[in-house]
This record gives sequence, structure tokens and C-alpha cells, in this order.
Amino acid sequence: MSERFSGVHWMLATPFDEDENVDASSIVRLMDKAESSGCSGVVCLGVTGESARMTDDERRQVASQVIEHANGMPVTVGTTAASTKACITYSQEAEKLGAAAVMVAAPSMAKSNVNVLFNHFQRVAESVNIPVVMQDYPQASGVQMPTGFIARVGQEIPNVQYLKLEDPPTPSKITAIRKLIEDRLTIFGGLGGVFLLDELSRGSVGAMTGFAYPEVLVEICTNMREGGRASAEPVFNRYLPMLLFEYQEGIGLGIRKHALHHRGLISCAKVRYPGSEPTEEIRQEFLDLIRDIEYD
Repeated sequence: MSERFSGVHWMLATPFDEDENVDASSIVRLMDKAESSGCSGVVCLGVTGESARMTDDERRQVASQVIEHANGMPVTVGTTAASTKACITYSQEAEKLGAAAVMVAAPSMAKSNVNVLFNHFQRVAESVNIPVVMQDYPQASGVQMPTGFIARVGQEIPNVQYLKLEDPPTPSKITAIRKLIEDRLTIFGGLGGVFLLDELSRGSVGAMTGFAYPEVLVEICTNMREGGRASAEPVFNRYLPMLLFEYQEGIGLGIRKHALHHRGLISCAKVRYPGSEPTEEIRQEFLDLIRDIEYD
């Protein structure tokens, strides 16, 4: 693609019904919300899209539904897998379905050998004609990717064009990477948006994350682009309690799905077992929080 991604690429939760089947009608509502919120694109089948808990057929179903209802928005499809061969297969399938890019995290088996890890990204990137988003998320992958390694990928694998950086402290890592390779890799923040303001200040171009209120992320990014930090900071500070509440470790996805259900965007807040769901007390705390912030 000639034009680089920027702005908010909303990470989609995968909606399920009470029997844990993929809910296609809710996918359509999520896509409508992404468009009406001003998102620049969407990402499906990420960690918080519960891709690891889905069959290959379900992954294909979700990707197809998202791409079908994208209405011109670029769709990035998560294709992370434990083996390079499987990752290549997922990536090529995503390209055939019409994905604009694929997102790939490090396989845990490569954590002890950076050369093996480099070869993994290189082989995947060379197998497709669409850009690769390299996801740096050691909390989920168990793999630490040093700044030098990321810089090497950026310099030597042309088709890895984007970095989804989720290795805190993210702002300082953005600075370290940019010192090595400047803007060779286009960097997005993640982690629920909790570091978004400082990430933008350090040189990220937006967010790839799934906060249940994407219009808030869009407003922060737009204000930063048009008015600088002084314009974006009041918006970020107002909604930071919501960002932090949703980002609670272990139950964050359950809270996000509860919020999406509360907003009428998904029909059921089910997290596929054995994923954790919020207690009734936590659900009520969420409702109290959005009432206090006066957000509906």
C-alpha cells in the first residue's frame, strides 16, 4: 500500500453468543461503530480477539465477516501461530480474503534465539504481498524483543512496515527505536491506550488497541495531530480512569466485552472459556465510573 497507516486502528473483540459460537451480527455492529467513530482501520484476531481459543474455520469466518463489512477501511488480520509454516498459511489466507495487512507476534518457541526469530519474521514477510505489523507484546508471547533486534528487522525486512509496541515502558522504547532507525518502522501504541498520550508525544502515529470507546482514542489522536499535546492532554486525562479500569490484568477483556454489551454493540458479553469474566461487583463499578465521568 502506498499510503502508510496512522490514527486509530480499532482492535476488535470477537463476539460470541451464550453457547460460545461466533456472533456474526455483532461483528457488523462493531464495524459500523469503527466507521462512525472515525477509526482509520480495524484489526481482528489479535490476543484480545481470542484467536488462540478459536478453530481455523472460526478464524476464517471472523476475518471474512470483518473484511466484508469494512466499507473501505483497511483490515489487519492477526496471523500469529506457534510455527512459521502455520503463520505463513494464515497470512496467505488473510491476503486472499482481502486483508490490507497481517499482524504477527513472536512465537514463544523462538524466545531463546534471535536469529531464529528474525528468520521467522523474514519468511512470513516474504510470503505475502501485503505489509506485516510486527507485534512486540512480551506479556502474551513470552518473548522479549530488544530495540536492536527491532531495528534490525526494520532495516533488513522491507515488508515489515509497522510495529505494534506493547512492551512497557512504551514511550522510552519508542524513543530508543527511533534513535536507531528514525521512522523506518511506523509505530503504533497498544495496551488499551493507557500510555497513548506519551506514545504520541514520542513519535507513534496512533493506536492499535481495543478500548470499548474508540471515539475517545480518535479524539485524542486528532487533537494531538491538529493542536499538539496541549489539545490532547485534557481529553486523555478525562478518560484515563476508564482506560485504566478496562485495562485490569486478567479480566480486562471481560470488562471490555461488558462495556461493548452495555453500549449495544455486541449481543452477549461472553468470553470464551476458560477466559475470565468480571464479577457483578466489577460490572457495577464500571457503570458507576461511566456515570461519574458522565459518559454514555
